[in-house]
Amino acid sequence: MLEAELAAAKKNSRNSSKPPSSDITNPPPDKSANGKRGKKRDGSKRKPGGQPGHDRHLRPLVPEDDLDGAFEYHAQECPHCGGDVVPTDEPPRITQQIELVISPVVTEHRAMAVWCHACQLTHYTPLPEDVRKAGLCGPLLRSMIAYLKGPMHASYTMVRDFLRDVCGIGLSTGYLAKVCRSVSGILEGTYEELLQSLREQPILNIDETGHKEKGRRLWTWVFRSALFSLFRIDESRGSQVLVDVLGKAFAGVIGCDYFSAYRKFMGDFDVLLQFCLAHLIRDLKFLAEHPDKRNRRYGKRVLKAVRELFSLFHRRDDYPADEFAGKLEDSGNLVLGEAITRVPNIRESQNLANRFRLHGDSYLRFITTPGIDPTNNVAEQPIRFVVIDRKMTQGTRSEWGRRWLERIWTVIATCRQRGRSPFEFLSSAVSAWLGGLSPPTLLPLSQ
Repeated sequence: MLEAELAAAKKNSRNSSKPPSSDITNPPPDKSANGKRGKKRDGSKRKPGGQPGHDRHLRPLVPEDDLDGAFEYHAQECPHCGGDVVPTDEPPRITQQIELVISPVVTEHRAMAVWCHACQLTHYTPLPEDVRKAGLCGPLLRSMIAYLKGPMHASYTMVRDFLRDVCGIGLSTGYLAKVCRSVSGILEGTYEELLQSLREQPILNIDETGHKEKGRRLWTWVFRSALFSLFRIDESRGSQVLVDVLGKAFAGVIGCDYFSAYRKFMGDFDVLLQFCLAHLIRDLKFLAEHPDKRNRRYGKRVLKAVRELFSLFHRRDDYPADEFAGKLEDSGNLVLGEAITRVPNIRESQNLANRFRLHGDSYLRFITTPGIDPTNNVAEQPIRFVVIDRKMTQGTRSEWGRRWLERIWTVIATCRQRGRSPFEFLSSAVSAWLGGLSPPTLLPLSQ
C-alpha cells in the first residue's frame, strides 16, 4: 500500500498521462548535466536568436512590380566627413516598409418607396439578396470577426475593443455573437461534408479532452485523417461517440491511446487499432522509476526494447525496404517477448504484460500496415489549440456555442493541415453564402 502511494506521488507528465501543468507542483527531475534549467549540458547559457552554424534566414524583398511606391535618396556630401561625392554603379541598400491602411468603407443602400395603384399601398423596392443577407457587416468584416473569435482566441469583448479602437467601428458584443452564429450556419455544410467523409478514411487518429459548459463536464473529440481534422463536442467520453461518428462498419485503422472506449469499440465491431507507443513509453517510465525493484527491472527491460524499436523506425531511410521490414519485425517481436516473459508477480508489471497478451498486435500494427504512425501525435497536435482556447474563452454556454466551436476548430485545423489560410477560407465561405452558392469544400478537389 505504501509503495503504491509512493509510486503515485512520483507520477508526472513524463511517466503518465498527467498534464504538464501538474508538474508545477510536482516537477520531474532535471536531466541536464549541471542540474540547472535553461542551461546547456556544457554549463553555458544559450543566447536567444540565431545559433552558430545555422543558415541565416532573411525576408525576401517584395517584387518591384508589386510596390505601391518607391523613394530614392541621393547624398549631396559624404555622410562621414562631408566631402564631395559622385554617384556610383553600386546597387543601393534597400529598406522596404510595410504600412497598414485601416479605413472602414460605409455604403448606404436605399430601398426607394413606390405607390401601387392596384394595392393602394406604399411598397419598398427589394434590396439585392446579398445586401439583405449581409446586413450591417459586409463579407470582409464578417469574416474578420469570425477570424478574431476563432483562430485568435479573442473574447467578444476583445473583438469589440479591437474594432472600436483600431478600426473605428462600433459594434456591441451581442451583435458580434449574432455574426459568429451566422458564420457557424455558413460552415454547417462544409462540416457535414467532412463528417460524412470520416467513415471512408483508411486511417484515423483520434483523441479527446475535457470541455467546459456552465459547470458541466463535456468532451471534445478530434478525428484526424491524412486529408482533414474534425472536432465534435459530446456529453460522453464513451464508445457510443465512436459509433455515432464512424458507424458500426468502419473498415479503417484507428490510432489512439489505450483508453477503454477505443478498446470497447474494437471488441464490439472488430475494428483495427494502433495504440500509441508514446503513451506506452510513459507507462514504462513509471515502472522503471517505481519504488519496487521488481517493477523497475521489468520496466527498464521493456523500455529498452521499445526504445530500440523506435530508434530503428526513425532510421528507416538507412536500409533497403525489404531489409528494413525484416529488421522492424524482429525488433517488434523482441518487444513482445520482453513484455510477456519473465514478468514479476506484482500488480503493476502484470497489468502491463496483460496489455501485450491481449492487444500486442495493436501496439505493433504499424510494422505490418504501411502508413500508420506508431504514436498518436498527429491527433494530439490539433487538441493543443483546443486546450489553449478552452483556457482563454472558458468554454461554451449553449448548444449553438458547441456547434460554432466544432465548425471553426475544424476549419482552423484542416486549413493549417493543408497549408491554407483560415481567413481566406472564411472569406470564401461568407462570399459563397451571400452569393447563394454552395459552401466551399475543405476536401481535395480531386477527391
